[in-house]
Amino acid sequence: MTEREGRAQHPTVVGGVDTHGDTHHAAVVDEVGRHLADHEFPTTPAGYRRLLAWLRSFGRLDRVGVEGTGAYGAALARMLAQAGVTVVEVDRPDRKVRRSKGKSDPVDAYAAAWAALSGRAAGTPKSRTGRIEAIRTLRVTRRGAVKARTQEINQLRALLLTGPAELREQLRGLATAALVGACARLRPTVDLADPRQALKAALRRLARRHQQLSAEIAELDADLAALVTAAAPDLLDLPGVGVETAGQLLTTAGDNPERLRSEAAFAHLCGAAPIPASSGRTDRHRLNRGGDRWANCALHTIALSRLRWHEPTRAYAARRRHQGLSTKEIMRCLKRLIARQVHYIIRRLPSINQALMTT
Repeated sequence: MTEREGRAQHPTVVGGVDTHGDTHHAAVVDEVGRHLADHEFPTTPAGYRRLLAWLRSFGRLDRVGVEGTGAYGAALARMLAQAGVTVVEVDRPDRKVRRSKGKSDPVDAYAAAWAALSGRAAGTPKSRTGRIEAIRTLRVTRRGAVKARTQEINQLRALLLTGPAELREQLRGLATAALVGACARLRPTVDLADPRQALKAALRRLARRHQQLSAEIAELDADLAALVTAAAPDLLDLPGVGVETAGQLLTTAGDNPERLRSEAAFAHLCGAAPIPASSGRTDRHRLNRGGDRWANCALHTIALSRLRWHEPTRAYAARRRHQGLSTKEIMRCLKRLIARQVHYIIRRLPSINQALMTT
């Protein structure tokens, strides 16, 4: 059998998947980009297996481009990776392409396959199978609890602002913890038709809900501290890095940090890469406004902490300010430095690499 006949019998194909909540639409193209077929599958384990078998029925499956590997396509991407298939993370087509070529599930699926075939999309999705995924899940829960607690205290203060003067004067000037404790101890009567008693009942419920959320956040903090310490003890040794910021940076990197090609790629992912902003006689760079904004916030928090307590950082900032850099430019340089240090540690964490080998 000649090489041409072998390729004809076992052609190389590339898949593409447009992901949704209830169904995924898959498409397959050959090695020169010709459309072969497309089909819809349910978002169930059996549906994922049927999708993979369908793609492989057209030939040797080289890779699969999947939209939304961090959302609707997360489970499918995990299954494909476990089956030994190369998964490529595909961004949705931009508005210009959609205006010119239209929008439908088959069109998007073929576009994902084309992006994977041409190399326009070459990113490796997060594996989401190890300790870092557990950290991400708990952080999402904690963030929701913190947001809800803030809403409770805002509602409590707003109700108190319009309440009777006597009750407002009784609770005036109290700090948040003291105010919540005082409102939780209020004893309204059963006559809730009285606005004063109804206000007391409302304040007590809001305060107790605030206390419950605070207890939940404390439990989540303890769980996260144990997970982050086990995953990245060296990361916590960096100046200005705590459990909250370390957890966010680990979540941004994912359980498979080797997908990040370099420390420059990690800085770009965190929105800390310098962007040229020169014009005329001005030669300067500005901070990248893209990337993961939560990771950028973590870098910003670390930089602020170092500027306040870390003497080498304070000396560096003073020297750069003497050279004519503004505060924003100094913060950009500090974020870039911190991203380099974090990436160096994350790529060498034995706990993450061991988790990757055992999952």
